[in-house]
Amino acid sequence: MNYVLRRVGFMVPLLGVISLAAFTLIRLAPGGPFDRERQVPPEVERQLRARYHLDESLGRQYLRYLGGLVRGDLGPSLRYRNHTVNDLIAAGLPVSLTIGALAFCFALGAGVPLGFYAAIRKGHWPDQVGNLAALLALCVPTFVAGPLLVMWLGVKWRWFPVALWGTPAHVVLPVLTLGLYFAGRVARLMREGMLNTLGAPFLTAARARGLSESAVFWRHGFRLGVLPVVSYSGPLLADLLTGSFVVENLFQIPGLGVFMVNGSLNRDYTVVVGLVLLYAGLLLVLNLIVDLLYAALDPRVRYE
Repeated sequence: MNYVLRRVGFMVPLLGVISLAAFTLIRLAPGGPFDRERQVPPEVERQLRARYHLDESLGRQYLRYLGGLVRGDLGPSLRYRNHTVNDLIAAGLPVSLTIGALAFCFALGAGVPLGFYAAIRKGHWPDQVGNLAALLALCVPTFVAGPLLVMWLGVKWRWFPVALWGTPAHVVLPVLTLGLYFAGRVARLMREGMLNTLGAPFLTAARARGLSESAVFWRHGFRLGVLPVVSYSGPLLADLLTGSFVVENLFQIPGLGVFMVNGSLNRDYTVVVGLVLLYAGLLLVLNLIVDLLYAALDPRVRYE
């Protein structure tokens, strides 16, 4: 319990540092939020800057932002008029979480069995086929796999819709596009973890006690062999959320990725900083959950 409290207490100042870095860097980038507006008189531009407090010093702007952050207010969007950053997150987060969660399930559901079976059949054709499949998944990036899946499964065979967001069928191609690469990584991690575990002395002792090979693999070997995958699960979820930027733009899905890309291109300061904080917070929480799960699976790990 003390470990959890220390980790949570460490998250607060860390998020403060992240917010300061994001707040400063986005404002140091060339251009401004109103540069793409049609030509307006200087007086109108001054009023716009004053409305969003952009005419104040950088330090004062950050203190004002922190004051709103403490209250849970991420500020107004500079480009999406009459919308706050909280509104945009409320609209896009469920979509991004749905894609990320389904891609996570697909990556684990395909990668773990593939890596496990390849490990217990090392040197045989299932191992070679599993390694080849994992290698192909790792070598094809998302921005290549997406158009290929659209061309074959969407355009040629017409199995699934190729864009937008509505029915369950619209989910299939984005989830496959996002999850294929990570399924390959999970398969490789699972295979390596199982190979390191299969030669452990406690498995030899389990066989000596008369346990069947299936019991040795599943009841004893799998629990430790899956630990590398568990360690990777936290960063994996974060990668899936950030990787969805490409997928959401490719399939025109109204998730957070669209807001992040547009906010970066249009210098929508509050949107960018708000989404950076959101993803940083998710990453910290997920890593904490992974550490606790790791300790639960491996009795050798203890947190004082």
